[in-house]
Amino acid sequence: MGNPFRASPGDRLVPHLEVRGEVAEAISSGAAVVALESTVFAHGLPHPHNLESAAAMAAAVRAESGVPATVGLFDGQVIVGLTEPEIEALAEDPQTVKVSIRDLAPVLAAGRPGATTVAATIWAAGRVGIPVVATGGIGGVHRGGELSLDVSADLTELARTQVAVVCSGAKAVLDLERTLESLETLGVPVIGYGTDELPAFYARESGLSLESTVGSPYEAAAVMAAQWRLGLPAGIVFANPPPADRALDRADLESLIESALGEVAGHGVTGKDVTPYLLEHLARASGGRTLDLNVALLVENARVAAGIAVAFSRLG
Repeated sequence: MGNPFRASPGDRLVPHLEVRGEVAEAISSGAAVVALESTVFAHGLPHPHNLESAAAMAAAVRAESGVPATVGLFDGQVIVGLTEPEIEALAEDPQTVKVSIRDLAPVLAAGRPGATTVAATIWAAGRVGIPVVATGGIGGVHRGGELSLDVSADLTELARTQVAVVCSGAKAVLDLERTLESLETLGVPVIGYGTDELPAFYARESGLSLESTVGSPYEAAAVMAAQWRLGLPAGIVFANPPPADRALDRADLESLIESALGEVAGHGVTGKDVTPYLLEHLARASGGRTLDLNVALLVENARVAAGIAVAFSRLG
């Protein structure tokens, strides 16, 4: 019996969307596939950490018997399953555009190279039938977002696409409480993976309790099956804490963030440049600890995502 939750690539493909051979075959056969965003190595991490993390995430997925499918834009096409040379090209090309949902059509029409955010990666994964996405941290409500209305498209895309995202919560520089509340309003379950507290990306604790937890890939897969058998349109967030041996103390992290926010205000940084600027400041201020931790949690989330994808594929 085929997997009732996954359509074949041909069922959902749209113009400008190309699924590469290995990934297409894995989707069609019901094998475990994990979608990976490309913004994390094109805009989120400096060289050489960016390419090292991209390779390590793909290797972590394969080590768990999954197929990695990195998403990006080339020559007017959204590619699902970028090759290593294509990943390197996106990472090294200063013209690579950071592509969220609103940017897809303009960047595709212009034929420019683009790296997908979590939102655009979720969209592509949902279109081709990949049920799991791995990333570091999702976007959310920015601090002061109740006035600026600066809210990531990651949240709205999660509300309308049946994809599970494995992450270490939302990026710590955001308003985590409002982000969690927004996800609840949008009907997106946020489920702790081995924790009953929302991780704060660089810290294992945020002080925000989660209503539901799972302790294994099969428990996570069962939640996915139940969510989508009910016909609910939303995706799911599985919040996986960062590695305990590298995570920052919550109080220390908040002190670093307050310092970073003051620098942002002083330099007039706005819009989609804010988060990368803050993360770069945190890396400098922490002596590189946050950078090393970012790579470590990316790889760990890819490993967990692959385990969940394997368990979900076996349900079919």
